[in-house]
Amino acid sequence: MTKKLLTIALTLLCAASLRAQSEPGKSPAAAGASKPPTVHDPAHPPAEQSPPPIAPTAKAGAETGAQPQIDKNPPPLDPKNMDTSINPGDDFYRYANGTWLKNNPVPPEYSRWGSFNELVEKNNDALHEIAEKAADLAPKEKGEPKLEKTATADVQKVGDFYASGMNEGEINGAGVKPLQDEMQRIDALTNSDDLTKEIAHLHGMGVTALFGFTSGQDDKNSTMVIAQAYQGGLGLPDRDYYTKDDDASKKLRDAYAAHVAKVFTLLGESSTDAAAHAKTVMDVETSLAKPARTRVELRDPQKNYNKMTQAELQKLMPDFKWDEYFKALEVAATGPINVGQPDFFKAANTVFKTVSLDDWKTYLRWHLMHDTAPALSKDFVDENFDFYLKTLTGAQKLKPRWKRVVSATDGELGEALGKLYVADHFPPDAKKRALDMVNNLKEALADRINGSDWMDDKTKAEALKKLAAFTVKIGYPDKWRDYSLLKIDRGPYVLNVLRGDEFETDREMKKIGKPVDRSEWGMTPPTVNAYYNPNMNEIVFPAGILQPPFFNPEADDAVNYGGIGAVIGHEMTHGFDDQGRQYDPVGNLRDWWTPTSAKAYEERSKAIVAQYAAYEPLPGLHINGELTQGENIADNGGLKIAYAAFQKALAKHPEEANKKIDGFTPDQRFFLAWGQIWRANQRDEDLKLRLNTDPHSPGQFRCNGPLSNMPEFQKAFNLPDDSKMVRKDRTAIW
Repeated sequence: MTKKLLTIALTLLCAASLRAQSEPGKSPAAAGASKPPTVHDPAHPPAEQSPPPIAPTAKAGAETGAQPQIDKNPPPLDPKNMDTSINPGDDFYRYANGTWLKNNPVPPEYSRWGSFNELVEKNNDALHEIAEKAADLAPKEKGEPKLEKTATADVQKVGDFYASGMNEGEINGAGVKPLQDEMQRIDALTNSDDLTKEIAHLHGMGVTALFGFTSGQDDKNSTMVIAQAYQGGLGLPDRDYYTKDDDASKKLRDAYAAHVAKVFTLLGESSTDAAAHAKTVMDVETSLAKPARTRVELRDPQKNYNKMTQAELQKLMPDFKWDEYFKALEVAATGPINVGQPDFFKAANTVFKTVSLDDWKTYLRWHLMHDTAPALSKDFVDENFDFYLKTLTGAQKLKPRWKRVVSATDGELGEALGKLYVADHFPPDAKKRALDMVNNLKEALADRINGSDWMDDKTKAEALKKLAAFTVKIGYPDKWRDYSLLKIDRGPYVLNVLRGDEFETDREMKKIGKPVDRSEWGMTPPTVNAYYNPNMNEIVFPAGILQPPFFNPEADDAVNYGGIGAVIGHEMTHGFDDQGRQYDPVGNLRDWWTPTSAKAYEERSKAIVAQYAAYEPLPGLHINGELTQGENIADNGGLKIAYAAFQKALAKHPEEANKKIDGFTPDQRFFLAWGQIWRANQRDEDLKLRLNTDPHSPGQFRCNGPLSNMPEFQKAFNLPDDSKMVRKDRTAIW
């Protein structure tokens, strides 16, 4: 995952399906970065993929150590995964997936295991083979010949990065020595000016200390890139982890403090000094967490748009020398700056001037170690895993090194690796068929907008303009990223990682004040996900997700429309969810709704919030209906649009309308395909984390929630009106 994605939005974390699983310290869930969400994807959570609730029958098997058996060529829809003893009208999720849930406990190295993970593992295998070949092509010793003629500079970088990460003996032998220069820089700080420059230096390496800073499109002038400053600087997954007083939160804070202390002891400190330094970190981070906005508050793009000059920012944070910061970060001319959360920066100024320099040194040492631990020796990797994956998500075993290094390679050299991936694993006909489906779904959404009984004609016309202006990206970029300025060698692995982050930060800084490059992608080609970007008004589908169970060129239309069709519909609907609807056809934050239509929309969105807030995945723990409303609106709208598009496709082949496969009608197979993409088992720890931080609902409710609002589903399975899966007060927006 590119560093851009780590900073662009908390809700776009799915590219972490590869990276953060293997590098928990890199997980945005624990990064403390809180730029308001502007990009939407169908199924990510931090660290792994979509979080459905745990299946009770799978808990006991999670610690067996058995590795999952993945069918490389599964049938488009396998009835053996179903549990037909369950009435589809009672719980369609378990009807569609019950046997699979029983037979697929969570492997020890995962916090959840589902259809997304299966595809990620398949892609991992492909990327592993590519990386191994690249490493063999790259020169292994100084003086050896350059690459074979068939290799390129990008292949060499991929090979060298992977080889450095796989050199476990050298990594363990070096310990923390590769970071010695960075530690000395921090130790040498003598005043607040030095501190300012060091914060900028760490930001340049992707370490989010005190606050976050990046570039991004101007929400109200989407043709231009401007500087973006936003709240951050935390080590726990969310500001609420510092502020809640319940026993579980207190226990987790204690575990975090113990983890921080353990890292300091690994640096050679005494247990007494380490404990004191851990308390310092907790004190500083708590002072930053309290003024930070909640995740629900961050969903309001208008409140997160506060464009000001550098002079105005200086007044907001007068004790922090912004000119020195920008100079150290090598930002030539900042121009206007969007300060996402002004109250946070006011409070950050107080923290900056009142915390002692020695305490700042402690805080900065911690965040450097927090960010680099996954690329260091085994003692740091294991300690990082114990807290960020074992404690927070319940995972029991660290992934094999090759998986961790492959995902890091995708993170730092994603388009170089992705270019090699698509050459072997993404046939041109897949792109064409996916584009055909997109066009069919656009027609279906246009029909739903025109047929809406709650939108007035003026708003409908504006909505249709926005839909017609959608940009569609499928598979991979037309223009590949240039990595020629990125130095990668077979030296210390952690230095390759830091140089990769520096390269990405520098790339972002150079965009400030320049026109937007609309050809750029926000996900790497192998990513098992998709997204909608309201500033670009684009929907993007990487090659990684255009495979079974989401997309299968050999499958019937019912399966493809219920799978990737619903994903496409989901992304389209994000253009009209509670956040996306606030952006116009060219990506500007502009109110194009009449008051009457806006009021009608808000009434319907409140019904969605209430529906999901009533769901209780774990005893006493409900879904946050406000936090998840955008994704829930997209799930409901996306499935309905996909179904309408499927009916259009079916109408062109009337002979298929009553054809059964495995005993199921086309409509039934459509809904079964929808159900199967959300199947997963999940550990309680991970589910609790996601309920606190993830803007997506757990998978069981992503499956059942939209179905319960669709009379077409009720008809397909001939369900009586009093079925649990049939809502009496169906909610509908799109």
